[in-house]
Amino acid sequence: MNLPELVPATLVRRYKRFLADCELETGEQITIHCPNSGSMRSCAEPGQAILISRSNNLKRKLAWTWELYWSGSSWVCINTQRPNHIVAEAIVNGQIPALQNYDELRREVPYGSHERVDILLQNPQRPPCYVEVKSCTLLNPDGVIRFPDAVSTRALRHLHALREVVANGGRAVMFFLIGREDGQGFAPADQVDPAYGQALREARRAGVEILAYRTRVSPDKIVIDAAEQLLF
Repeated sequence: MNLPELVPATLVRRYKRFLADCELETGEQITIHCPNSGSMRSCAEPGQAILISRSNNLKRKLAWTWELYWSGSSWVCINTQRPNHIVAEAIVNGQIPALQNYDELRREVPYGSHERVDILLQNPQRPPCYVEVKSCTLLNPDGVIRFPDAVSTRALRHLHALREVVANGGRAVMFFLIGREDGQGFAPADQVDPAYGQALREARRAGVEILAYRTRVSPDKIVIDAAEQLLF
């Protein structure tokens, strides 16, 4: 996925979940939109380099959006609006072998109890495949990429919805997109949200497929790289 033109800045602070202050190279300090509802552990340290994009929408209260964060060894995609597009593009381009041989890809399709699945793959000759995409940015001290970085009842609901899909004869996939190049392996963040870790393991035993893919993140694009090892 190609990114819009990005402008360098230095992070001053992130606060109230969806706001951050940063300093431009000119010395001007501005408030930007932070499109990430998580805790952003390991990717919101003041003083680090970030990259931001500017919207042409004059109705927006904040014109600038935080896109990438420099961890010291890798750019990190913190914009949670990007992963669904990245995964859908990778599926269409044949980069996810487990998600091939479908005729139609649809986005944000209602299913379950008042949920909308991120990606629905359909083929008249096969059961429908429901794919939920999760953005992963948490680099644990043990070097493993983990999810979630905060307690998430919404993510828990998605696991239950995917289990219902399998119980009803469909195919369900939980897709973890790792938005950074450092770290190694993927596992649930049991120390952050033990209920989610337990539910993920139970969903896997119930037939929900788990995929984790690494990305290559650069200031001009984010692309799928390769499958990451599951460590749970």
